[in-house]
Parts: sequence; structure tokens; C-alpha cells
Amino acid sequence: MRERTLERVRKLLAKAERTDNEHERAAFMAAASTLMAKYGIEALPPEGTRQTPGDRVVTLPGPWAREKARLVSLVAQAVRCRPLLLGRGDGGQRVHVFGFAADLERAELLATSLLLQMASGLARADLPEGVTAVRAYRRSWLLGFTDEVYRLLCAAESRAEAEAVAGAGAAGTALVLADRRAEVDRAVAARYPKIRLSVPRTSGTGYRDGVAAGRRADLGRTGMPAATARELHR
Repeated sequence: MRERTLERVRKLLAKAERTDNEHERAAFMAAASTLMAKYGIEALPPEGTRQTPGDRVVTLPGPWAREKARLVSLVAQAVRCRPLLLGRGDGGQRVHVFGFAADLERAELLATSLLLQMASGLARADLPEGVTAVRAYRRSWLLGFTDEVYRLLCAAESRAEAEAVAGAGAAGTALVLADRRAEVDRAVAARYPKIRLSVPRTSGTGYRDGVAAGRRADLGRTGMPAATARELHR
């Protein structure tokens, strides 16, 4: 069943990649994220089964390294992983992500696609008339895009969890999810006993435009045009 779900996701992403219609693209994105959330539920082990969380460190290169790291962090958080921003190192901004194997897999797949989509969207974004603080606009656009993608992914995850809990024979789903979150939290605490929270600041005017682009995010984008790459290096 899980492989069948993933195959349906791949087909939706392929359709989203091919279409130039923004409404179709948004519809394919919504369907793909819903199925990805369903895959996360299907991957849950039976109640009482013990698994150990894993972890991986992701390094996001500049430019816009901090904004890329924030996207990776929020995508991971949306799919039941626990991300920590480590700061600069190894040539970029580092994110340490903790989670179970299926959720780490989902986080990697989604983050990779959405990083490319964010780059493509920024490359296509036209500066509104009168904007002089170009870098501030672009940074706020990136933050808006990330926040909207996070909201959409969280909504899909919440729906999938609610349906699983309400389904026949799924009474233990809520308990399994709670136990797995606790396991991940313990793994993080063992590695990082002291954690400081931070909130990004934005002064640009592109936040709303970034949010709108986030709603149209294409999870299936697999390539980065040359123009997109140049835009992220400005």
C-alpha cells in the first residue's frame, strides 16, 4: 500500500511539472501533499513496536543560506521531524534534523523539491513599482513563501492524522504518534540539552507575494533553470 501511495505521488508531481496552468499546478500540489501525509501515516508501525529515531545534518549553501535553512527546518517540522538550526559551518547554514526513517525520507523529498520551487518563484517574481530595497523585498518574499508552504503541509498532516484516528481499528494511532514525538524529543535533548529559540525578522515588502507563491508551490519541480540559479546568486 505504501509503495502504491508513493507511486501516485510521483505521478501527481510529474503532472505538476508539465503544466503551465497555475490553477492546475496548485491542485496537483495539494493532492501530492495530501498523499504524502497519508504515506506518513501508513508508515507508522503497530502500537507497541519500538523504533529508534535517526538524524542527519543538512548544509545549505549561500546565498540566502539562512532562508534556505529555515525552509528545510519548517518542512521537517511539518512532517513530524525535529529540526535545529546550528548556524554557519561547512560552507553554509547547517540544520540538524531528528526523526524516524519514513519522516526523514519525506522531509528530504519535500525540502529538495520546495527549495527548487522557491528559487524558481523568486526568479519569476517581479518587483512592485516603487520598491527600492530589493534585497529586503526578496528576503521577505522568501519568508512569506516558506510560511505558506509550512501552513499547507501542516494542514495536510493534521487532516491525515485526524482521519487515521477516526478510522476503524485506528484507536492506537494517536498514542503511537505521541510516543514517536516523545522519542524524537528525547533524542534531541540527549544531543542538545540547552536549546535557544529564535524568530526571524523581516523588513521587506515581499512577504505577501511570497505567501501567494507558496500557495502555488510545485512539489514536483526537479530541475533548476539557469535563470533561477543566477537569481539566487544575486
